[in-house]
Amino acid sequence: MPITYRPARDRDLEISDRLVVASINDLTQRHGFGPMAASRPPAFQLFSLKDDADGLWVAEEAGEILGFAWSWVCGDLWFLAQLFVSPDHQGRSIGSELLKRTFEHAKNSGATNRALITFTFNTVSQGLYIRHGLFPRCPIYNFSVSRELLRDRLKGRQLRSVPLEETASDLQKLTRIDAGVVDVSREKHHRYLLSDKATKGVALYSGEECVGYAYVSSSGHIGPLAVARADALGGAFTTALALALEIGSPQVSAFLPGAAEAALKTAVEHGMRITVPMLLMSAREFGDWSGYLPRNPGFM
Repeated sequence: MPITYRPARDRDLEISDRLVVASINDLTQRHGFGPMAASRPPAFQLFSLKDDADGLWVAEEAGEILGFAWSWVCGDLWFLAQLFVSPDHQGRSIGSELLKRTFEHAKNSGATNRALITFTFNTVSQGLYIRHGLFPRCPIYNFSVSRELLRDRLKGRQLRSVPLEETASDLQKLTRIDAGVVDVSREKHHRYLLSDKATKGVALYSGEECVGYAYVSSSGHIGPLAVARADALGGAFTTALALALEIGSPQVSAFLPGAAEAALKTAVEHGMRITVPMLLMSAREFGDWSGYLPRNPGFM
């Protein structure tokens, strides 16, 4: 039967998540990193589907989903969150066909920039993206450390943290910081995070000035984190590490861009180690990646 490409529906998302997990683990195992992904409820995918259904597509054959593509738009930025094909069906041009549809999403949205985060060792995909005008911009490393080791090493200046709420005042602070750091408003994504009971968000203060924000999930993962001043990053990341310790997860992790030198230095000083290298690609440069730590490759 021919492969059909159609917009994703609610009931497709859990199946698609399992496909994505299998595809990621196949890739990381082939490159010597072992399995790295695990299935979880597709909450952000569902949020994105309700926000902008044109950004999610599946490839299907005889009722079986073989591929999944997911993109979102904020302002003039289009971001490819996921594009994966079942390991058993790669080489059938499924990825290229899905990519065509996601690029149509970018065009129809009026976005002037396109971006994504991919595995550094996924050279085939990088070549595909370069042919479509997305170029390597910045390395991003996933760092991780055990709670026990971090607890024994935690030190350094911390900022004052105040819990974030979904109020006009807090959203205005977040929008101001994002506009200066990643060049776009992420207000709808902050609303998503602030409604997530498994995630804690805080505003970060130096004196009376709000200089940034950070989110920490119940799994001990930090991000996104952003600072409006470069000199605040070290203190902001140390504060986030302390918040992650309070949660009690056995592991603490974060995605750190190569440009975020203060966070990289702090991570190494606290015993964190690189688990997987990734790469930001985009049609044109954007944002100040010395002051922003992504949540994950799908959220940015």
